[in-house]
Amino acid sequence: MCFLQLVVSLYTDFLFFNILFYMFSSNSKLFLYNSLSRQKEEFIPLNEGKVGMYVCGPTVYSDVHLGNCRTFISFDVIYRYLTFLGYKVRYVRNITDVGHMLDDGEDRMSKGARIDQLEPMEVAQKYSNGFHDVMRVFNVLSPSIEPRATGHIPEQIEMVEQILENGLAYERNGSVYFDTLKFAEKTNQYGVLSGRIIDDLIAESRDNLKNQSEKNHPSDFAIWMKASDEHLMRWNSPWSVGFPGWHLECSAMSTKYLGEKFDIHGGGNDLKFPHHENEIAQNVGACGHQPATYWLHTNMLLMNGKKMSKSDGNTISPKELFEGDSVHVTKGYSPMTVRFFMLQSHYRSPNDLTDDGLQAGEKAFRRILEAIKSLNKIQGSSEQGSMDDKIDNLISLAWEDMNDDFNVPKALSRVFELVTIINTLKENKSETISVLSLDRCKKFFNDFIFNVLGLADDTVEGHGPMDGLMDIILKIRKQAREQKDWNTSDLIRNGLNDLGITVKDGKENTEWIINN
Repeated sequence: MCFLQLVVSLYTDFLFFNILFYMFSSNSKLFLYNSLSRQKEEFIPLNEGKVGMYVCGPTVYSDVHLGNCRTFISFDVIYRYLTFLGYKVRYVRNITDVGHMLDDGEDRMSKGARIDQLEPMEVAQKYSNGFHDVMRVFNVLSPSIEPRATGHIPEQIEMVEQILENGLAYERNGSVYFDTLKFAEKTNQYGVLSGRIIDDLIAESRDNLKNQSEKNHPSDFAIWMKASDEHLMRWNSPWSVGFPGWHLECSAMSTKYLGEKFDIHGGGNDLKFPHHENEIAQNVGACGHQPATYWLHTNMLLMNGKKMSKSDGNTISPKELFEGDSVHVTKGYSPMTVRFFMLQSHYRSPNDLTDDGLQAGEKAFRRILEAIKSLNKIQGSSEQGSMDDKIDNLISLAWEDMNDDFNVPKALSRVFELVTIINTLKENKSETISVLSLDRCKKFFNDFIFNVLGLADDTVEGHGPMDGLMDIILKIRKQAREQKDWNTSDLIRNGLNDLGITVKDGKENTEWIINN
């Protein structure tokens, strides 16, 4: 190796290790907002290098709600980022397929079976399949384990027995109720998550109203319910033929697959009370301690500034959103556009779905994809580039933002600054970038946009026969332009535009994208 090559190599290594030092300095510690303590805390897993995470999954009696999709997309990013950081993550997301959710006094699974003229488990399978289809379309990774409530009845019965043995529940006419007053008196822990007083549970109890007279106190909640004659889903137990309480299944399944203590429990903000509050009570009642160290909650998805509501007509399904088959949107939007739109709001903040917002998100996402393609056309130099410091700093700041409670919106603001720099490098030859920074930039976009955020390039360019066909069409158009046959050139351009394909003429080449 000659002296000049040695100097370049040492300089490159120096830059590389400086970057690593900056990325993994003390500022790179991961902090989460813990709903339990109501503050950000440094994330320290129970077992070094491993993470146990439980997220409450869908209740499969109808099509998945778009608001639930936002929650699962948010936790998908959290799962992806923890994995990216090098953790071995056991991600458990359950499916609620037990008929214990009441809708106007009727069990929801039974109601779904009656409406669809199916058996309850046919209803569960139908909507489980639909849920998985939507998750695949949104590019949501499958969890490590996806347990069903109906497959864990023995574990739920065992937990009820343990709570009874510990004196924190009582049996009444074949049903078993958790004794909230005794629990509060004995542990002083009821309300630790939500901060609400015990009597708040009375108004939000999902138990059948006819069972209220059986309880010692109206706030007590059922952990096993005796089934009425018309109830379709029922199992034998020491107390009656019945079914488990809504809150019990998550306590039993999280304990089975993650242990009595695990790292993260997540779900939508609407589950904080009473569901998660009662989960804590059950786990403490059965095991003697809290189940999770960190509780993470996503905020709701609004539409046009209001809560989604079927009765008000202020709602839209994923399918309607993709196809544009709704009065609330002017056209259909691709799943990746919708995913990107949702990620533009922090997971703890409300997200307002509007047609204007979706259009802006679509354009912003396309800008990022075009910048990524432009990176392959930029030549890096062997020397320090004029844009190196800015690029390296923005990349480091983006990862710091992710370490600050998964602040995707702030990290995306760094991305758009990088996009501006990329466009400058593409158009302005006086600005330069080194090979090292160019490679780091390419790696960052691949890691952050595709691997961590779970986005995908949903344009057709570069995928199969369509790409070859467009090459032929654009070559014909190029020849027409070179021959100054503007009529043919415009005819091709306008014809493609009518088909939803936009042609962009650049200084060096012509690009095309499919409009959604």
